[in-house]
Amino acid sequence: MKLIIQIPCYNEENTLRETLESIPKNISGIDETEILVINDGSTDKTAEIAENFGAKVVSHNKNRGLAAAFKTGIAYCLKNNADIIVNTDGDNQYDASCIEKIVTPILEHKADMIIGARETDSIKTFSPIKKFFQKFGSKIVKLLSSSDIVDAPSGFRAFSRDAALKINIFDNFTYTMETILQAKAKGLTILSVPINVNPQKRKSKLFNNIFHYILKSATTITRMFIVYRPFRFFAFISGIILLTGLIIGVRFLGFYFAGQGNGHIQSLILTAILLIMGFQVGIIAILADLLSINRKLSEDIQIRIKKLELKIK
Repeated sequence: MKLIIQIPCYNEENTLRETLESIPKNISGIDETEILVINDGSTDKTAEIAENFGAKVVSHNKNRGLAAAFKTGIAYCLKNNADIIVNTDGDNQYDASCIEKIVTPILEHKADMIIGARETDSIKTFSPIKKFFQKFGSKIVKLLSSSDIVDAPSGFRAFSRDAALKINIFDNFTYTMETILQAKAKGLTILSVPINVNPQKRKSKLFNNIFHYILKSATTITRMFIVYRPFRFFAFISGIILLTGLIIGVRFLGFYFAGQGNGHIQSLILTAILLIMGFQVGIIAILADLLSINRKLSEDIQIRIKKLELKIK
């Protein structure tokens, strides 16, 4: 049973050695452990520190962002026969002793993807507004994915090889929200496991401020929901438009039968417009659902090709 611990890094020379040293040497149920550092165009000594420690290093020639680094790491892990992949951060935010906790459900065949859930209320460096939106965002993802997710933005995760094969990253910003929505849509089992965190050593490099992160995350969630739940998305919009049109239409009929219809012709016109729009959006929902079926078939073919390339049975 081979475990690869991947660490996406961008200019982490001040914290990377501590992160690497904290990774446990022996993990129950794991026969071989490998550490992979994805050097995302760092301009400091990140790659040098990783190589001196004995970690494998894959480098981008320029900074491409967290999502791209995550994708590069997953591709490397699959190519190098990882049975389980753990993703953590280079700033030593997550307690590495919890790695065993998040790989155990995979070893016991209880889940395909594990998310380390932080106790955000106890993290003193998180502002009240950040704590609020962390919880609010997690609840939205939990609702949309129909999964029991406590800490959706957490980057401390474990993936089975099957989960890693099935996940595709489209977003250029981050992978955290996207992978949850994808995993549930593809029938993978997701679990949240409580973890510990270390004192914060630096500010987040992913976003400049919390509102920038909220906007980016909301865009990603909406986009992924449309991709993986297109019929539900467009049918919901269609239903709202049709219901509004019907309400206005019933209101017009009330005036009409009361002998006051001439003064409310605009309501009749608006009703017709809304009903036509609602019907058109309903057609879009059906077409989007058909496209979704085609996408699923394409993803099945993609997985088969990956297995052939990687010689996975």
